[in-house]
Amino acid sequence: MTTLIHSRVEAARQGTNPSVICQLNSGWLVLGDTQFLRGYSLLLPDPVVKDLNALSGQARGAFLQDMAIAGDALLKVTGAARINYEILGNSEPALHAHLFPRYDTEPEEYRSRPVWFYDRRNGPSFEFERDRGLMAQIAAAIADLQGS
Repeated sequence: MTTLIHSRVEAARQGTNPSVICQLNSGWLVLGDTQFLRGYSLLLPDPVVKDLNALSGQARGAFLQDMAIAGDALLKVTGAARINYEILGNSEPALHAHLFPRYDTEPEEYRSRPVWFYDRRNGPSFEFERDRGLMAQIAAAIADLQGS
């Protein structure tokens, strides 16, 4: 079964996915299609697997470590108050992790609720020209955290 995650990972491998922030040990960090929360990103495993439980212990650890490093970088770059992490896979049956920076400046009706209460479809769409500076900052922060 080929999913959107498979397609996005293949495009990342080919260098044709404009939302790629950087490659990590376990896969690819990409900026989300909508930026209703500045810095919303996804970690896509490479190779793609069905879910977290399909990874071996070492690969599973690498994915979770990369997810945490990406979160650390997002905190540093965006000034967010915290990062919400979600691994769902119900509508897209391939492992991927959502990383949502959460801000103290969010409207009060959303601040303490899950991000799914936002109208994500009407949020600002990913735009390479606008977002590439943010992507470069996140990639640089990850490199610093990894000691590169």
